[in-house]
Amino acid sequence: MTTIRLTMAQALARFLASQKTIVGGQTVPIFGGVWAIFGHGNVAGIGEALYQHRDELPTFRAHNEQGMGHAAVAYAKASFRRRMMAVTSSIGPGATNMVTACALAHVNRLPVLFLPGDVFANRRPDPVLQQVEDFGDGTVSANDVFRPVSRYFDRITRPEQIIPALQRAMAVLTDPADCGPVTLSLCQDVQAEAYDYPEAFFDETIWTPRRVRPSEDELKVALAALSDAKKPLIIAGGGVLYSGATETLRALAEAHRIPVAETQAGKSSLPASHPLNMGSIGVTGTSAANQLAEEADVILAVGTRLQDFTTGSWALFQNDRKTIIGLNTQVFDATKHRALPLVADALAGLKEIALELGAHAAPAAWLKKAEDGRKAWFTAADKATAATNAALPSDGQVIGAVQRALGEHATVVCAAGGLPGELHKLWQAGAPGSYHLEYGYSTMGYEIAGGVGVKMAKPAEEVVVMVGDGSYLMMNSEIVTSVMLGLRLTIVVLDNAGYGCINRLQMATGGANFNNLLKDAKHAVLPAIDFAAHAASLGAIATKVASIAELEAGLAAAVKNDRTTVLVIDTDPLVTTEAGGHWWDVAVPEVSPRPQVNAARKAYEKAIQAQRVLD
Repeated sequence: MTTIRLTMAQALARFLASQKTIVGGQTVPIFGGVWAIFGHGNVAGIGEALYQHRDELPTFRAHNEQGMGHAAVAYAKASFRRRMMAVTSSIGPGATNMVTACALAHVNRLPVLFLPGDVFANRRPDPVLQQVEDFGDGTVSANDVFRPVSRYFDRITRPEQIIPALQRAMAVLTDPADCGPVTLSLCQDVQAEAYDYPEAFFDETIWTPRRVRPSEDELKVALAALSDAKKPLIIAGGGVLYSGATETLRALAEAHRIPVAETQAGKSSLPASHPLNMGSIGVTGTSAANQLAEEADVILAVGTRLQDFTTGSWALFQNDRKTIIGLNTQVFDATKHRALPLVADALAGLKEIALELGAHAAPAAWLKKAEDGRKAWFTAADKATAATNAALPSDGQVIGAVQRALGEHATVVCAAGGLPGELHKLWQAGAPGSYHLEYGYSTMGYEIAGGVGVKMAKPAEEVVVMVGDGSYLMMNSEIVTSVMLGLRLTIVVLDNAGYGCINRLQMATGGANFNNLLKDAKHAVLPAIDFAAHAASLGAIATKVASIAELEAGLAAAVKNDRTTVLVIDTDPLVTTEAGGHWWDVAVPEVSPRPQVNAARKAYEKAIQAQRVLD
């Protein structure tokens, strides 16, 4: 056996550089690069190794560890999980800063390789700088917090351990069922230790998606249910996009006249202009989709984990005789709420259904209801997004301006707050992946860093980030990264002077306006935040606009700028789109001295009667 003597970190970098995949018929590196902020726990080991492989495995410097984790997540999502990135930090705060991004990747089932530095395996200098000590367990380090939010976790305490660890890591990162973040915790002394590695370990390896086909028995049961359906509905989740099943979904829906509703992760599975696309479903859903969901007798849930925003906290599906078919690669998701499991890749499963379903089609009356609902919804949506001369425009009006200025093929990036709900309803997505929302973990601060990751994955496309002032203040440092790397973004900051979404929820549950909007938080003086000046100080071209008309003009100019542009507009914190939507289970206190809370509790007790406990 031929061997080569390398440090553990050098072996890791060389291995990552040799992993490939096939995209568009071309063999490309599966790792688009490594995000790194160096410190004493990784600069001498993995830092030196990455320098040696900087041409075939580029290293990118970020400005916040959580931010670079978000960028890596967004890159994987925008690449439909075909390509991914690694992220490395020092030990201590550098490592724990990445935990939120790791949890985000875990919830959203997205592949990212986290490589935090760790303590000394030999323990000679214990406690090393930034080491967390457990009084009762000498094996614990701060990196143990990654365990519950990683699909696979390993601590490398000997250089040869990296061989099985990396093989297992790649198996998880590329598995459609178990896909999620992998954490390899790298003891800093071991990073620098040498070992005679087999040269075969570094052979080029090509990873392609595994296409699991449904079992005959499960397919037979699912087909029987669909064949009997009088009111069928397809829910398109993120798995439709990740499996490349959009055209197959379209063909199935058209052939059998089945309306389609989309989750946050699945939006853009069909173009918004498609007559069978009912738009978003659930708490942030359109009236068209939700009216059908309430009556549907067979629901084909494709590539979705059916979280509470999709199901209206399991109060949306009101047909007592309904059947849910869970088409999913992961049996955990396929069997939720007594669904008939159809464990398969979305593309493979939809192809099998289309092949075997024959000439069955939904009744004309069901299709007419879908058409009428869709028409009524677009009337309401057009009203919500229309430009007005309001002193403080709504989020919906800002969304309308962005859509008109940039078109349906621009990729919109957003995450937490009120914007995801409005975008889910109102954004008219064109191409698959042109709607990029992180709403599985609803992570404030994802937006700008996520925009960087999306632009890295789709450099030729227009990427617009929509972000509230609250999220902007939580994490804005990656504006610098976008400028530094020449990744031109258009960033629209909607300033409603606080956490407007949660303020509205607080009011809806009977609470007093408290600690959400800046004016309602404890303060000696209200801050006058100049977001445009701040963004300009980070290297962006930045302007504050005073109206929807000025915003549209600014957006038209932004696409011609040579670097990231930030446009700031003041918005109304209280106005939201009234049409569409559905109840969401937010527990209201049983007792309170506030009559508003007591009234909200009564409404809550009535609403929860619609929940289906067993399904």
